[in-house]
Amino acid sequence: MADRVVRRATQIRADRATPAPTVVRLDEEVVRLMRDELAEVADRAVVAITEEVPSYTGQLSGVMGETIRQAVQLALGGFLTLATRAEAGTPMAPALEGAYRLGRGEARSGRSMEALLAAYRIGARVSWRDLSRTAVDAGVEAEQLSRFAELVFAYIDELSASSAAGHTDELESTGRVRQRNLDRLARALVTGAASDAVVAAAERADWEPPAFLSAVLLPEAQAPHAATALDPRTLQPTEEVPGIPDGLALILVPSTGTPASRAGLVRALRGTGAVVGPSVPWLEAARSHARALRAVALQAEGALPEGTERAALDTDAHLGALLLSADPETRADLRARVLAPLADARPSTAEKLADTLRAWVLHQGRRDAVAEELFVHPQTVRYRVGQLRELYGDRLEDPQFVLEVTLALA
Repeated sequence: MADRVVRRATQIRADRATPAPTVVRLDEEVVRLMRDELAEVADRAVVAITEEVPSYTGQLSGVMGETIRQAVQLALGGFLTLATRAEAGTPMAPALEGAYRLGRGEARSGRSMEALLAAYRIGARVSWRDLSRTAVDAGVEAEQLSRFAELVFAYIDELSASSAAGHTDELESTGRVRQRNLDRLARALVTGAASDAVVAAAERADWEPPAFLSAVLLPEAQAPHAATALDPRTLQPTEEVPGIPDGLALILVPSTGTPASRAGLVRALRGTGAVVGPSVPWLEAARSHARALRAVALQAEGALPEGTERAALDTDAHLGALLLSADPETRADLRARVLAPLADARPSTAEKLADTLRAWVLHQGRRDAVAEELFVHPQTVRYRVGQLRELYGDRLEDPQFVLEVTLALA
């Protein structure tokens, strides 16, 4: 395996237009100072990764966290050796093989390469910041510092490529099988399969069910990044799910079901154009999916707004519009019945009286409020309401009729 990893890295270097630098001649005292702080640099890198990459939150503590810290420290130590040894051809096999194994492990954990690449970028940034500060304090010249920076990021490129190879190889074997099982689980959830079948699918996919799930529909291009920023158990089907409009993708996001958890999800999806279905018990995910689909349809009709840069569209904030759209044929029949007494009036008159009836009911008979909404004089409202009383009689005071008007004309 080590030979194969090295061959891949060699090919990557051969494909570059300009070779990466291999050695920076730093004073031995500077190197010693850098080595002395490697443990602290590794700690800071791991903290930054856990803070900035949500997929790793809670994953780098305890024994695993200590293992990762040691791995980061060893990688940095190996980098200093590679960067400062005068002899050419210093082997990178141990570092590359470690990165390759890390990529395979990430695939087995169900995390995408985006999370690992983000961790590499953050680790490189923190390491460069801290080690370059030491170099500057020790009086390293600008030319050497520039080559040192170039070498840091070339080294990270090598490790990233090796990890990507490991991730791909794992997905081509066991990882691909697991993704297929996750796809089947997601399909079973949103199509309302029997509970025992869904539970069995979750077990086959080695997926730990959360208490609640929210179905989220968003542009396909946004889905991979959004899924990386959310709970690691987020389901992102790679196969087509029936009923989803072209250009959109589905993700099923775990939550605790609390208002704070939902508010955090809506904020996390800001700027993505996402539509967030309700948080429901995980076995009822089909209900959340159906509501998200209905909200997308209403957006297309202009009945609901698009998401904003500040937050995604939260279907919980538009329950009235969603309820009224649930059975459009029944609502159309109700509207026709409510407006039947206006059938003999001229179309323009009927429209004005319908608007007045709607406003009169919604404002509970407050004439000035009705006039303000309709941009007419209160006397005009009084005249129109008189016409409505002639047409509808005592029904204007009937609570059942008031309810029907509200639903039909809202």
